[in-house]
Amino acid sequence: MYTLTTDEAMTALDDTAQLLTPDGHRISDPRLDPWVEDLDAPALRALYRDMAIVRRMDAEGVALQRQGHVGLWAPAQGQEAVQVGTARACRTDDFLFPSYREVGVTIVRGGAPADLVLAWRGEMHSTYDPYALNLASPQIIIGAQTLHAVGYAMGVQRDGGDQVAVAYFGDGATSQGDVNEAMVFASSFGAPVVFVCSNNHWAISEPVTVQSRFPIAGRAPGFGIPSMRVDGNDVVACTAAMRWALEHARSGQGPVFLEAVTYRMGPHTTSDDPTRYRGPGEVEAWRTRDPLTRLEAFLRNSGDIDDDVLAEISREADQLTAAMREAVLTAVTRPAIEVLDGVYAEPHSGIDRQRARFSAYLDAFADDGAAVTR
Repeated sequence: MYTLTTDEAMTALDDTAQLLTPDGHRISDPRLDPWVEDLDAPALRALYRDMAIVRRMDAEGVALQRQGHVGLWAPAQGQEAVQVGTARACRTDDFLFPSYREVGVTIVRGGAPADLVLAWRGEMHSTYDPYALNLASPQIIIGAQTLHAVGYAMGVQRDGGDQVAVAYFGDGATSQGDVNEAMVFASSFGAPVVFVCSNNHWAISEPVTVQSRFPIAGRAPGFGIPSMRVDGNDVVACTAAMRWALEHARSGQGPVFLEAVTYRMGPHTTSDDPTRYRGPGEVEAWRTRDPLTRLEAFLRNSGDIDDDVLAEISREADQLTAAMREAVLTAVTRPAIEVLDGVYAEPHSGIDRQRARFSAYLDAFADDGAAVTR
């Protein structure tokens, strides 16, 4: 077993762009300051609200899996700042391509509570219309969404639009060929795409120090893509970095790569046991850098948040998590044969053949002459 020492885990943050210290003090960064001059107290409270909602709904997803109501969950605790900060920086007509862990991106883009759970329960392929939210269905295949994002961005380019495509992925995905191929195409064609790498330090059980001997953001310039390392637990810095990246891409200057240095506080998924490959000291060291307590401390120091506001946010979170649970508990499993519905927009002979074979398979389970529910 290889585990990061606390010193190794903290050293990774030395060269990251930051605007809020872990204890909630505002510091200056000439690269980022101009991009968040408009973030007043209401805007910062809204960012805090988003992160708090994401954390509660993520925790509810874990609880629902542990109780047997959904098959799997990919926890996002600790990664709320990069998800909320980058997604809030986007325009509504920008198209976002998430991986399976971006629960915060789904919430920011307007996903309903049921959208977070019904696919994990296995009831639907996709729970929302991607074109209604300008958000692709979460991608399970590691890194594949980067190619989709670049393809979409190249389409925008050819249509003469100014939308930006955004690809979200983790540090582990950077070892996939798809991600590197996506960066080749993005650079070669100057595609308006932003790559957001959430470096949470663990690709399942492999630490990033084994996978990448140097900062991941350093790879992008080799493709001709400008990059920045940003503190992924600082929502203000993430917002600023994303605004810079979006403007660069939107103005026709080509792709940008952001490495948001953060940490996965929980397991890779609910089928994982992180205590087998990392020590408690590392986790506790990162707990002191929590994105929510950081922004709360800043807002309390400036007198811009109080217990009443926090209580109201908690009540809203209660309502949303209750709606998540209700969606799962009242879900009606469709007949198995309907898994083939909606695969193609038009009739397709291949689907017809599969439907016939699957129907015969289901009939084989008939009990006393009665076919099983299809």
